[in-house]
Amino acid sequence: MDPLADLDITVQSFDIPRTVSVYPDQAGVRWWTKAWFNNRKDGEPSVEISRQSAILFILDQVEKDAWLEEHFPAQMEVYHNAIEQTRQQLLAQQVNL
Repeated sequence: MDPLADLDITVQSFDIPRTVSVYPDQAGVRWWTKAWFNNRKDGEPSVEISRQSAILFILDQVEKDAWLEEHFPAQMEVYHNAIEQTRQQLLAQQVNL
């Protein structure tokens, strides 16, 4: 049971923006994925992926967060820690009300 389920919290969102793309090189031989977390301008370094993986992602056969977990695990660990920290802060606020 989620202890935050019954809270009446007036916020827009506690989520951290995550954007991801896939793209080929100019010859269309090698494929890459790139991610941006928290609207950072430069984003993360690109990671080489297989053409088949890129096609699956383009066809929405892979969820964005699953993709990010696979190709950007360190960044997703930071993401999960930030979400959990926010959750704990909300729980602490509820206790103090």
